[in-house]
Amino acid sequence: MSLDTVKQAEQTPEAAQPWKELGLKEDEYARIREILGRRPTGAELAMYSVMWSEHCSYKSSKVHLKQFGEKAPQTDALLVGIGENAGVVDVGQGYAVTFKVESHNHPSYIEPYQGAATGVGGIVRDILAMGARPVAVMDPLRFGAADHPDTKRVLPGVVAGIGGYGNCLGLPNIGGEVVFDPCYQGNPLVNALCVGVMKHEDIHLAKASGAGNKVILYGARTGGDGIGGVSVLASETFESTGPAKRPAVQVGDPFQEKLLIECTLEIFREKLVAGIQDLGGAGLSCATSELASAGSGGMRVELDTVPLRDATLSPEEILMSESQERMCAIVEPDKVDRFLEICEKWDVIATVIGEVTEGTRLEIFWHGDQIVDVPPRSVAHEGPTYHRPYARPEWQDALQADDANALPRPATSAELREQVLRVVGSPNQASKAWITDQYDRFVQGNTVLAQPEDSGMIRVDEETNLGVAVATDGNGRYAKLDPYAGAQLALAEAYRNVAASGAKPLAISDCLNFGSPEDPAVMWQFAEATRGLADGCLALGTPVTGGNVSLYNQTGETAIHPTPVVAVLGVIDDVTRRTPVAFKDAGHLVYLLGDTREEFGGSAWSQVVHDHLGGLPPAVDLDRERLLGDILISASRDGMIDAAHDLSDGGLIQAVTESCLRGGVGARLVVPDGLDAFTFLFSESAGRAIVAVPRSEEMRFTDMCGARGLPATRIGVIDGDEIDVQGEFTLPLADLRAAHETAIPSLLG
Repeated sequence: MSLDTVKQAEQTPEAAQPWKELGLKEDEYARIREILGRRPTGAELAMYSVMWSEHCSYKSSKVHLKQFGEKAPQTDALLVGIGENAGVVDVGQGYAVTFKVESHNHPSYIEPYQGAATGVGGIVRDILAMGARPVAVMDPLRFGAADHPDTKRVLPGVVAGIGGYGNCLGLPNIGGEVVFDPCYQGNPLVNALCVGVMKHEDIHLAKASGAGNKVILYGARTGGDGIGGVSVLASETFESTGPAKRPAVQVGDPFQEKLLIECTLEIFREKLVAGIQDLGGAGLSCATSELASAGSGGMRVELDTVPLRDATLSPEEILMSESQERMCAIVEPDKVDRFLEICEKWDVIATVIGEVTEGTRLEIFWHGDQIVDVPPRSVAHEGPTYHRPYARPEWQDALQADDANALPRPATSAELREQVLRVVGSPNQASKAWITDQYDRFVQGNTVLAQPEDSGMIRVDEETNLGVAVATDGNGRYAKLDPYAGAQLALAEAYRNVAASGAKPLAISDCLNFGSPEDPAVMWQFAEATRGLADGCLALGTPVTGGNVSLYNQTGETAIHPTPVVAVLGVIDDVTRRTPVAFKDAGHLVYLLGDTREEFGGSAWSQVVHDHLGGLPPAVDLDRERLLGDILISASRDGMIDAAHDLSDGGLIQAVTESCLRGGVGARLVVPDGLDAFTFLFSESAGRAIVAVPRSEEMRFTDMCGARGLPATRIGVIDGDEIDVQGEFTLPLADLRAAHETAIPSLLG
């Protein structure tokens, strides 16, 4: 490279540059030239291309995401909100919990094992960078049709990657989802969540302040894997004719990450950092520009000091590399030696690569030659903002008019029985044990609840039994029918799942998975879903703490269903009072909470029995959801119930089947007056749950529900070894178990 690269850029304004190949639009390239007052150098062009990508800059989504701040409910629990690596919530007793969900969708289709593994690694480092010890992970997953050959390629690799990385880190996997639908055939959704715990005083932020403070890169060496990886992969559509621009997927090393975690936590304990940032999407381009942008000065970096795995890497490749297991810290000069000592103790490579300056520029040098001279905010926080056109699709009215409530229903009790077996044995409703058994759910010894419970629960404090619960939910079928309601239904279900376990919902993180923002119909779905989620969070009092947007999830012209995935975190004062899903004691009464209506749009029954998607999703009543949550939490805390299960996909019969199979005991059910057996069993009306009530607590429980105005209907009793829907049919648990537990292994095993 010739010397004085920045000066050379000033003197050669007409030199051709590969801005288009790097994913920039013509007007974006012109804007970069305007910001710099000259053409960018090759290194600057590389930085802007990854940092202004859809994945890193949110350029198509941020005009809608601002609602999460504008409509945020007032709460004292939120300690750190949107804008940092992850949100932080006060859970009491001096503890804070940080959590976030992100996507690694496109890399996981290209290379399922490494794509999923590095998705786990990246979200864990986000949590670590906040100052917290990671304590658990979760994995909401979406795949194509369960019987499609490519699903058999992608799913086992993704599951092995999640399990392999998380198990090696010693982090329990406590929940998530697995959903199959043909719309995800070329675009599986691999979303990853991590939860971390710290004391209030241990919170760290990503900023570089204090002129003279050193910039230290530590962790793995930088390699050629993942150059432009997720930042470019997640910023364009896959063409149906074949791969267009698919750079190498990052390669993960969980043992290196484990050392990095313990090393970082010791550094935090000794209070050695003034700012810290993990290296994920966009690598060093992101870490240096974001740290400098959020700080009070500039930054100078000597790029040739970066430890490399591949000595042939160019400066542009080093800046774009998304090699895993790396962190960047800002350290005061008198603390550098101790910082490096701790890194050496943990066998973690650490190198001073630069320092914070009094200026306002991010300056990067390569063997003495200046290759970058930019305002850091222009790279990190002032990228393009698009007001993409959006319009309600022409086909939406016809889709909603194709009412699932009009589909043929079972004409006999025998037909009803047969359809129950079909639904509970369908891939989406069947047991996911073949998948979740590959994850360690109980390592560290603080897992209180894990899948297939309604929410995962972790003990935070071993003396007081303080704990947190997390649930993730999303239903792309509902959101396709009505994206506003679909987003609120995802929020409501996750909220309900947390409350059903006995925890009080506090806050949410979200992963918004959609097709191409250049399609006005997709952009309308996104706008409606974000509006629905913002309105829903305001109504439920659960602020959005952060999250992720994943766009361009489509192959050719075919987009995935709009899939907003919502993670709700709640707190429970005493984990010994949690409520499990399993029915246990014969003689306990089964109560249905909430109202059941004829609501089959987007339902499991309509999908399994009729391969149908149409109509309207279940109606949303957030006041009812909040009331139901309060009742479930109070009943759990006061010992009035000993099992609870939310009603969602598959309706009441799905929930009863899962509770019976989990506890190994049957139930006798009576269809309530005013309902037919089919609607009773398969309706997916929201705002409902089933609970098991000891007879000694029945009056106290029903009095509480009556006083609060929540419908509570006694529908049966726990008893025997079959589910007996009186007057209709009986199903031995052995038959239900065979249908429920063999579906996934027979497809994938």
